[in-house]
Amino acid sequence: MTWQLGWTTLPGLRGLSVSEFRATPTNAPDNVRGVGLEFRNEVERDDFLKQLEEHFGGRRFTNTAEAFDSVKAYVLEYAAKR
Repeated sequence: MTWQLGWTTLPGLRGLSVSEFRATPTNAPDNVRGVGLEFRNEVERDDFLKQLEEHFGGRRFTNTAEAFDSVKAYVLEYAAKR
């Protein structure tokens, strides 16, 4: 099943942070507002969402484009390794 991954970008004292990663089932992924990715099952999806929270939890970004591009690159690299 294909899922649309999204997240929240929030301002902070040390820069922007990304969190609250989520996945919504979709038939037409929108790579402008998030990233589309296929998972074999819900356990794999949930594990990946946790992985995203852990990886990006402490990172800060200077602007929203940098935050979006960093998350998108991480997801695409994950997909390529599978």
